[in-house]
Amino acid sequence: MASFKPTKIQVYPKLGEKVTQDTLYWKNYKAPVQIKEFGAVTNIDFSPVAPHNYAVTAFTRIHIYGPFSQEPVKSFTRFKDTAYCGRFRSDGQLLVAGCEDSVVRLFDVSGKVALRMFKGHTKAVRVTDFTSDRYHILTGSDDYTCRLWDIPNSTELTSYQEHTDYIRCGITSKLNRDLFITGSYDHTLKLFDARVNKSVMTMDHGQPVESLLLYPSEGLLVSAGGRYVKVWDLLKGGQPLVSLKNHHKTVTCLCLSSNGQRLLSASLDRHVKVYNTTNYKVVHNFDYAASILSLGLAPDDESIVVGMTNGILSIKHRKSSEETKEISGQQKRRPAYRVFVKGKNYVPKQDDYLVSKPVKQHLAKYDKQLKRFNVSKALDTALETWTRFRKPEITVAVIKELDRRGTLKNALAGRDERGLSQLLNFLVGNLVDPRFAPVLVPATEMILDIYQSVIGQSPVVDVQLQRLQDLLEREIGYQQDLLEVLGMLDTMFTSSLPRKEVPCSGISRPNGLAQGDASLTVL
Repeated sequence: MASFKPTKIQVYPKLGEKVTQDTLYWKNYKAPVQIKEFGAVTNIDFSPVAPHNYAVTAFTRIHIYGPFSQEPVKSFTRFKDTAYCGRFRSDGQLLVAGCEDSVVRLFDVSGKVALRMFKGHTKAVRVTDFTSDRYHILTGSDDYTCRLWDIPNSTELTSYQEHTDYIRCGITSKLNRDLFITGSYDHTLKLFDARVNKSVMTMDHGQPVESLLLYPSEGLLVSAGGRYVKVWDLLKGGQPLVSLKNHHKTVTCLCLSSNGQRLLSASLDRHVKVYNTTNYKVVHNFDYAASILSLGLAPDDESIVVGMTNGILSIKHRKSSEETKEISGQQKRRPAYRVFVKGKNYVPKQDDYLVSKPVKQHLAKYDKQLKRFNVSKALDTALETWTRFRKPEITVAVIKELDRRGTLKNALAGRDERGLSQLLNFLVGNLVDPRFAPVLVPATEMILDIYQSVIGQSPVVDVQLQRLQDLLEREIGYQQDLLEVLGMLDTMFTSSLPRKEVPCSGISRPNGLAQGDASLTVL
């Protein structure tokens, strides 16, 4: 008697994410280092000068960490209430921060006590930044005003009150000391020029604005608010270029890679998404354990620092070239199981007696049912939830084997409402997959022939059949559109081919030429 042959599961090409250069680049980080802060981390800012320390604003403190330190190298704790938006000056020597008590404080990075205290706002100051000339400070507050302050004289220069809600983000121009942009919960972005007493450009984001970012050329502005990230062309009067909606919750912060070709956005949905600034497609994604409030990227993308609502600061450092080579070398090491196959190539001598040991055949559940000729139970086993969703190729292979045996109709018949609904649900999810269509299309036709008499008796089955019909109609529409596109492409390719002149002799011409004349036909 011939032994039972297990069902052959065809190996299909994987349809998963392709490994791109971006994937390799953004996955080349070590395991994250996590530091517990005293409260939610609301702002992260890297110093523009080496060694590129970064300031972390959390609760009533601002901690400055070194590139690889897990303990703060400097702390500023002289805040009476929650601190906000600690930012470095372009020379890395001064740091400015707002506070819930409406006072703006200026610190020397090498000292502890505030050098200057600017008072004038009436509510919490959420936005601070230095202008490009290093002598002025921009602030934005919950009192709806944004102000410019003079550092040497500790005086207020200008105050603007054009927003109608809290100002929660702002940025100064690095190329022009007089230009700065603010974003507010009144859904607007406003570009100000300190030489005039009002805004010179207004853009409507459509959602409360949480973060702003200027490209290095400062021709493009990026705003984040709600679930949207929008790009504006400032050189065309604030014309909107792109609107991105890739997050599920509010986008809280933005960041640009060192080369300016990748844009990063972080959100309360615990994700950091990386966009290609050429086509603004998502090229990579980071997942975190809690909602993200702040994001910082070190120069040359050496570190990614993320601050979360639960007070956790997560730091990922880029792997060095030596570490990358070491890991790849470890992967190429010979496996340790070679000691267990010792003597595998031993050749018996002529007088040796070989005692053969029967090899027990291990069969899958569906193969056991097929071996007993229980075709319906074999199909039921292949339609189990885990197999149906994680390994659909197994279900398709069992259907193919039943069809080869000529017992597919028997396996499909006699099903109750639950079994038929389960089968139809699998077809809806996989029928138009080009890998499975050659097997599932005949099976679908067989199901419709068997159960056409019970249509209308079960609302559950009717809903599945309606979904199947809509799916097929949509797929047919796609195929027709593709055929039209192919026809257009054929016409374009044909017209772009060079024309050749082929001589045709001995053919009578109706244009009056003699048969012996040389004639040319243009193809």
